[in-house]
Amino acid sequence: MTNLAPRPILANARALICGIANEHSIAYGCAKAFRECGAELAITYAGEKTRSYVEPLARQLAAPIFMPLDVSNPADFDAVFARIEQEWGRLDVLVHSLAWAPKDDLQGGLLNCSAEGFGQAMDISCHSFIRLARRAAPLMKDGGAMFTMSYYGANKVVPNYNVMGPVKAALEASARYLAFELGPKGIRVHPVSPGPLQTRAASGLKDFDLLLNEAAQRAPLGELVDIMDVGFTCAFLATPYARRLSGETIYVDGGVHIMA
Repeated sequence: MTNLAPRPILANARALICGIANEHSIAYGCAKAFRECGAELAITYAGEKTRSYVEPLARQLAAPIFMPLDVSNPADFDAVFARIEQEWGRLDVLVHSLAWAPKDDLQGGLLNCSAEGFGQAMDISCHSFIRLARRAAPLMKDGGAMFTMSYYGANKVVPNYNVMGPVKAALEASARYLAFELGPKGIRVHPVSPGPLQTRAASGLKDFDLLLNEAAQRAPLGELVDIMDVGFTCAFLATPYARRLSGETIYVDGGVHIMA
């Protein structure tokens, strides 16, 4: 792959990154790309179990704000955004890379998905983006960019993706409506759809290795994408070069989605 040498075009930008679980996370690729482009980072972690994995990455990226954020806990929202407002006074970028469903509901097929499991998957994987956007928008005083991570299974049936298909479809629709509502404030909203990546979240999908192999074979570019491909795409979309782009799902998958 061509060596990318990003310029600090996002110098002085402040970015909140939610969803890093370890060094394989898409959110980490985004954080690293934004940092390489000059942005200052606020990084959150989901709980004490993940802190030991995320804290060294936050130090490596010199993130001045590192805090817990359980998206089901309103107090965590209050603390994170109060800290951002106190220390920065503004926010330019929000990255939401969070998805979860109970294992039985994720692997059991949509027909057998429980109402409780469907609701949990929708709340954590979709509505949490709306909650983050609601808190972030007032801090984007000079406009900004918001990102959330989708997948091809939102639009086409992918075997074994199950309940996450409808949830990601709702997430993409939510991003479009947020793009409409926040556009007058100069805030752009981007659902980003990476190709299959070997992340901790993906490990819960049945036969995920088969999905990876098939994507590599079908991709017009002949190879899988990595987390930095996703990160640099988001970094570009946050720059003035993409100032007229909003609401459209951006595929970062080597062209897999165009294939029949």
